[in-house]
Amino acid sequence: MLLDLLSQYLEELEAAVRELENAYVESYEEEILAANRVNLRIRVRFQTGYLLELNEAAIVEAGHIKHLGYRYHFQDRENNLVFRYDNTPHFPDLKSFPITSTYRIKYPLLRNLQFLR
Repeated sequence: MLLDLLSQYLEELEAAVRELENAYVESYEEEILAANRVNLRIRVRFQTGYLLELNEAAIVEAGHIKHLGYRYHFQDRENNLVFRYDNTPHFPDLKSFPITSTYRIKYPLLRNLQFLR
């Protein structure tokens, strides 16, 4: 059984994805690894042809959701990269490490899917 906090997080995320306008979900996968751990893989296609892929590994620790790993990839209809955020440690010398992106973010993008509306 999932912890209430993780269950609530997944419900909010699913609701945010469902509310996206002019888009459809190509895939939505929640992989429950333990009562306090989940992996998410979501692929959303917009009517404009743009694609958003979200991958996240989350765990509940000390009453909070901790994101172990994430990747947010957004591309245009010609498959050109618009942005990509991840915390994969492939450039440890970057000032923004472990966030390896042109953009710095303070929290995972999943909580703000409304930016795509």
